[in-house]
Amino acid sequence: MLLEETTATNERLLRLFACVGLCQSFSHTGDAAAAAEMVEATHHLSASMGGYNEDATIGVSAIAAVFVGDFEATRAAVEASLKCTVPQRFVYMRSSLPMPEALLGCGDIVGARRWVDENLTLVPGWFRSHALTTRAFIAMSQGEPEQAADDAHEALAIAQELYGFLRVPDALDCLARLSADVGNHLFAARLFGASAAARQRIGVVRIPGLSDGHHEAVESTLDALKQREFDAAWAEGAALSTEEAIAYAQRGRGERRRPSSGWDSLTPTERNVLSLVAEGLGNKDVAERLFISPRTVQTHLTHVYAKLGLESRIHLVQEAARHT
Repeated sequence: MLLEETTATNERLLRLFACVGLCQSFSHTGDAAAAAEMVEATHHLSASMGGYNEDATIGVSAIAAVFVGDFEATRAAVEASLKCTVPQRFVYMRSSLPMPEALLGCGDIVGARRWVDENLTLVPGWFRSHALTTRAFIAMSQGEPEQAADDAHEALAIAQELYGFLRVPDALDCLARLSADVGNHLFAARLFGASAAARQRIGVVRIPGLSDGHHEAVESTLDALKQREFDAAWAEGAALSTEEAIAYAQRGRGERRRPSSGWDSLTPTERNVLSLVAEGLGNKDVAERLFISPRTVQTHLTHVYAKLGLESRIHLVQEAARHT
């Protein structure tokens, strides 16, 4: 409606705002062709006004690109957008652009985590829920399921409070995958069903950078439950409203089954730290290798000592050797 009215009256500024909004909408709903058309329109309108609102104009290029899985183009567009923004808009632009998703899609997990961690020091409200949802997927990729679950639950709590449900299906998917990983397949199937139904109601597609492993998790859940039980659990989840799905997910918090001690209790990050220690590296060298701080390395080692019931670095090295 706004686009039609402003085109008829040649209101270029309002038409630009309409095109920016439509590009975001088309991108989230998976209409790549319409999104690309709006990207072209925003660039043309911005140029006709001497580059007005250029940061947002370039920013929607990033949003359109991430939804078609062009992560390099997304990263380049985000960088270009931030270069031409103004200080008053920097935090807004940084927190609304899909750089973490692009970095994750490019395989730069450490960079994605660093970016979203910094965003979380800056933003409140819905933008915080958005960042937490993305960090949940990043933490899951880093082998930190507890962090991923905490972030997804906090994101859902914020979404419920603000009635900002755009990223709720993603958070539900993350919790479903985490549940499937630890063998809680009925709970996972219900969450997968709830996520699919919420996604259909809202009309949004999955962000490609956060989709790796989704199909495999659904298939493993189906294999564990068999078709009839899986279909019934999925249908139970799909019958929930978005708010009911959030409540159901929150009630299931703490039902994870990761062992609390022993080798199997170690997260992949803890195993990476232990592997480097076994190679003879000191904490500082391990930190440099993993792009984390020495203090974080020591924290991981403290957890490893406790989980394995060991007291010395020599014993850690010996234990690592037994599992290689």
